[in-house]
Amino acid sequence: MTSPLIAPSVLAADFANLQRDVEMLNASEADWIHVDIMDGVFVPNISFGLPVTAAINKHAQKPLDVHLMIVQPERYLAAFRDAGAEVLTVHYEACPHLHRTIQQIKDLGAKAGVALNPHTPVSVLEDIIADLDLVLIMSVNPGFGGQKFIERTYERVRQAAALIEKQGSQAVIEIDGGVNQVNAPLLYHAGARALVAGSFVFNAQDPVETIAQLKKVW
Repeated sequence: MTSPLIAPSVLAADFANLQRDVEMLNASEADWIHVDIMDGVFVPNISFGLPVTAAINKHAQKPLDVHLMIVQPERYLAAFRDAGAEVLTVHYEACPHLHRTIQQIKDLGAKAGVALNPHTPVSVLEDIIADLDLVLIMSVNPGFGGQKFIERTYERVRQAAALIEKQGSQAVIEIDGGVNQVNAPLLYHAGARALVAGSFVFNAQDPVETIAQLKKVW
């Protein structure tokens, strides 16, 4: 067993000091930098888009883990790849032609992920899981940071882990929403191997130490 990948979400960073916060993540034990893209249509909030992603990438020394909470993500995949995305995750609920969209991501040379909203059954991934690098399970309703963790997430992680094993997939399970030092070890033991943490990291007195502690949960 290995320690989890930690992907702090810059949605919780100080946007007026984004370069400073990205440099803090560079100096930390964070593995990825999680970038939440929201369009105000798929989710009831707007975050930031391509120019800010490119600006983050300019200073980042860690891979950008870009989570597209947008409608018609296939229209923007190449642009986000050009802006620095190394992992591109789309929502199952936003992709009527999911297999084609995943192929598009792979053709761009990025890792391909699919995110599931809390109400979407894990079983919908049965026919695509073998092609995925990442399964992102939302542990809050997407759209806003700082929400309360949904307890049923543990069972969903176990279901995803069983599906991955059954299909011989190499996909990593990532959790996004309400991750903290209490639920992180439970998520890890259920099968999660990547943890997104936003306000828990950026609101901490010592974000670098908080990231270091999350790396030790296994």
